[in-house]
Amino acid sequence: MTYRGRFAPSPTGPLHSGSLVSALASWLDARAHGGTWLVRIEDIDGPRTVPGAAEDILTTLDRFGMHADEPPVWQSRRFARYQTAFEQLKAAGLLYPCGCTRKEIADSLLHMHARNTTLAYPGTCRNGLHGKPARAWRLRVPDGDAAVITFEDRWQGKQTQNLATEVGDFVLRRADDQWAYQLAVVVDDTDAGITHIVRGADLMDSTARQIYLQRCLGVPTPEYLHVPVVTNDQGEKLSKQNGATALDHAKPLEALSAAARHLGLEMSGDKHVTLEGFYAAATTAWAERMGVRVQPN
Repeated sequence: MTYRGRFAPSPTGPLHSGSLVSALASWLDARAHGGTWLVRIEDIDGPRTVPGAAEDILTTLDRFGMHADEPPVWQSRRFARYQTAFEQLKAAGLLYPCGCTRKEIADSLLHMHARNTTLAYPGTCRNGLHGKPARAWRLRVPDGDAAVITFEDRWQGKQTQNLATEVGDFVLRRADDQWAYQLAVVVDDTDAGITHIVRGADLMDSTARQIYLQRCLGVPTPEYLHVPVVTNDQGEKLSKQNGATALDHAKPLEALSAAARHLGLEMSGDKHVTLEGFYAAATTAWAERMGVRVQPN
């Protein structure tokens, strides 16, 4: 199997130290395996996309010495592919329209929580809209043992999620007519031939849904690795929403060294004074940490 990995940032602002950790981990894993590293701009959520942010992200990656092996892919240019996958699932009877508002779902979950039952979507529209207009489209998840998705994460170990009790039928097309992240990422990874996904642990909760969706579409499941997220002083995930500052293009080695420390990479010597030296040492350290035999690129 030829290794193909990717870094898939959302252009909601510039890259910061938290997103750099994910970028570096995915880059190092691809290089350690002698594989291909791709970049995908996840601009599927139009209302959250910041003009110019995607270009800034690509510039930052370039200044930091992480060059994609193929031209970047933009989700906003791939709507036709998402529609094709949507129609495939619909023809298989796996989708249904949902007329629930967010308030109705929240009220229902609050009531169910008070009775100490599941917090998953309750399936209100599974058997019809009950006179409500269609808003979103949901993917049916199975019941019983078939709903239990288990996978081995290369960093976090064995993971298990019961889609029926922990998630419920999940949205693939939103009420605002936007494609949902879960569908887009599965289609994109499949079309790009992605074999290994390296990303932040904040996306771990999405993995079981994506594996189930891969099975529904009859496509391969990549290997997964979720690295610990960077947090702020309050223990919250560092993000653009809570004040994460943009990376300084003039100090790439300083930021990269901090990202390597966060990943637990042990690097010694004076090779880190150049980007080339840093990446050579970091690739070796990553391979040792992950038990990978470094392959030539």
